[in-house]
Amino acid sequence: MNLTNSSTALFVKNINTSKEFYHNILQIPIELDFGKNIIFTGGLAIWEINSSHIIPASLGLEKITNSSVNRFELYFETENLDEVFGALKNNQVEFLHEIHEETWGQRTIRFFDPDKHLIEIGETLKQFVGRFYNQGLSLEQVSKKTHVPVEEIRRLMNV
Repeated sequence: MNLTNSSTALFVKNINTSKEFYHNILQIPIELDFGKNIIFTGGLAIWEINSSHIIPASLGLEKITNSSVNRFELYFETENLDEVFGALKNNQVEFLHEIHEETWGQRTIRFFDPDKHLIEIGETLKQFVGRFYNQGLSLEQVSKKTHVPVEEIRRLMNV
């Protein structure tokens, strides 16, 4: 078998509200817009699914649009976490938590899209490893804090 991951599709209640969120607030470029099915650059798709489609007809529309269930999270990285956080705050996005430093040192934010899908945005690996390295921690100390192998830290920091 030779499978290729084409995209991750999120079922949404209102395609226009979700399009506004992902395209205008998160600034993810649209690759293809089919009206009720939008594919963004990078493999994310949103789909306002018709209740007569086989998926909701088989599972029940409420099961695929239930916004009280968080079974997964979408994960993105950025080198501008503070800027992204500010934009989300300005757009009154509902946060699970604001900027938080994980035990391994990466700063993250988690929030919900209009359909209550959980989204995480974190610093890039190079950014958070670099923060500790630039604070004067040794390669071994950075590795112990971040769980990133010393060889990978060397590669990321060009040392």
